[in-house]
Amino acid sequence: MAFTKLLQRITTGLSARSSMIEKPVNITHKLSSITVIHNRKEVVIERNQDPHSTIHDLFAKTSRPCPPFCVQPAKIAPKVETIAELEMIDYLQQSTKDDSILIIDSRIKEWVDVGTIPGTKNIPWTALSLDNKALSFTHIIAILVESFDVKIIKGVEPNELFEAFENKTLSEKLDFSEAKTLVLYCNGSWCGQTSKSILTLLELSYPAEKIKYYRDGMQGWLNLGLTTVSFKDSKPSCKLVK
Repeated sequence: MAFTKLLQRITTGLSARSSMIEKPVNITHKLSSITVIHNRKEVVIERNQDPHSTIHDLFAKTSRPCPPFCVQPAKIAPKVETIAELEMIDYLQQSTKDDSILIIDSRIKEWVDVGTIPGTKNIPWTALSLDNKALSFTHIIAILVESFDVKIIKGVEPNELFEAFENKTLSEKLDFSEAKTLVLYCNGSWCGQTSKSILTLLELSYPAEKIKYYRDGMQGWLNLGLTTVSFKDSKPSCKLVK
């Protein structure tokens, strides 16, 4: 009799475990996946369906030297909204139909080549760095105009912009009325690459309300088993490939 009960308990347990494994791993109760465009190809973003999957070793570390890998604040600056995964997914969905939204991977190429979030554009923080102001300023203005839809006010000469920046009057020379909403991310809460990009944009008078900060970045994205693509081949994957 005791053996029969034990057998029943084992069978029930195995059945429950099997049922659990067979259940889909959705993003939310009502959302299983979304489709975005990455490198002109459709990519489905979903969660890894393997319940035994673990995070990639590259993002498994708990302790990294600080600096440079220091914990970032939840609030970068006033009016800059910090978002999480569901908001990120919503912006990704919107960006497929609305080109006024741009999702930016702020990391340097070595990190991006390992894997990135589908539907995003790589503009590394180094491209927005003002460390060498005179040399980099013109290049950054070009990014604002060509990629972010910022306009130089009519009648303003290009050579006036740097002086305006130095005098903190750049907002009087640039038109941000049609500037894109930017959603930026990097490796996670221990990565300062996005923080640097955002602070540079604010220094250039970019409207704070048009900047969104996905603080958990790749660490948070991978922790939920969400799809990534290799920047080199754009083949969908739920794991980063070394």
